Amino acid sequence: MVMKPIQTLPGSEKQMDHKPIVDDITHQPAGKLKNKIALITGGDSGIGKSVAILFAKEGAKVVINYLNEHEDAQSTKTLIEKYGGEALLIPGDISNETFCRQLVEKTVKHFGRIDILVNNAGTQHQTQSLEDITTENLIHTFQVNVFAMIWITQSALPHMPKGSAIINTTSVTAYQGNALLLDYSATKGAIVAFTRSLSASLINKEIRVNGVAPGPIWTPLATATNDKEGNKHHGENTPLQRAGEPVEVAPSYLFLASKDASYMTGQVLHPNGGSIING
Repeated sequence: MVMKPIQTLPGSEKQMDHKPIVDDITHQPAGKLKNKIALITGGDSGIGKSVAILFAKEGAKVVINYLNEHEDAQSTKTLIEKYGGEALLIPGDISNETFCRQLVEKTVKHFGRIDILVNNAGTQHQTQSLEDITTENLIHTFQVNVFAMIWITQSALPHMPKGSAIINTTSVTAYQGNALLLDYSATKGAIVAFTRSLSASLINKEIRVNGVAPGPIWTPLATATNDKEGNKHHGENTPLQRAGEPVEVAPSYLFLASKDASYMTGQVLHPNGGSIING
């Protein structure tokens, strides 16, 4: 049986009863990303939104890609501008190779280069069994989660100077698996392997490549995929017995994007509520 999401994927923050916490109003900026240019896919809501806000607070100019959640994206842009930052919104479907390359071209045309690439956007479809996975959803999940990451990175690399950083969003499911997210988990495992391999490939270019593997986080995508009962218990199986908020994940991206992580490449950080994954 294919499970029907409660929202049209990838979900909208506007339609959530409990809005995710994406902004740490107590954060004291230290200029860690001053004058950097950051391209973030899936930056309109959830983890991507929190990362975009935090990067902007730290001095980065941010390009936010999203599918079609214009209201979510505009609210993110407005908040960034409230803090004195600059954000460029570029909507479009990253499952399309041509658009992925256009996304990079538009970013470079506007800002001249890319210092930080955050491959964050993703999609998922819950099913009760392997037999229930449709070929259409299988292909689309890999296109959004893996192919787009490769297409965008391919296009971005010629415009990334020495010292740049690439951060890929994987998931705890890459390490633990998930019986209801078989194809999604497979894509997240592929992202771990891609991150490690790309980090070795780019050593001579002096570009660091790392990943973040969030656990159950309160995001539009996660809650849109679950039913109401599933959302009620989202994250209860972690040692901290709750779902995380995007604002609790964003600092991992800031660390990896900044000089603080200058001796880290090919690694994955695990803001997952205390789950031990040994990976």
